[in-house]
Amino acid sequence: MILEVADIRITPGRQAEFEAAIRRGLEAVIARAGGMRGWKVNHGVESPERYLLTIFWDTLEDHTVHFRGGPLFAEWRAIVGPYFAQPPLVEHFELIGKS
Repeated sequence: MILEVADIRITPGRQAEFEAAIRRGLEAVIARAGGMRGWKVNHGVESPERYLLTIFWDTLEDHTVHFRGGPLFAEWRAIVGPYFAQPPLVEHFELIGKS
């Protein structure tokens, strides 16, 4: 299992619009991606223009090759991209333990 973490900064004052858009994008687009096992979005308390999107993928390639290299990525970016103040910082993590 791979955890994708996207650190998203949006244009100030567009939180309500972005929150509706990201939910729509996750439910209508990301949900159709092969290997996607779940997601969550957290909103910054101290930094209201900051969001952390986490998505669980079966494999790294499910995200980096199949999703990012396929037609769903363009659909996703068309929905959420207009709100970005800068490109999101995206990293991937492997689980090594949990309680």
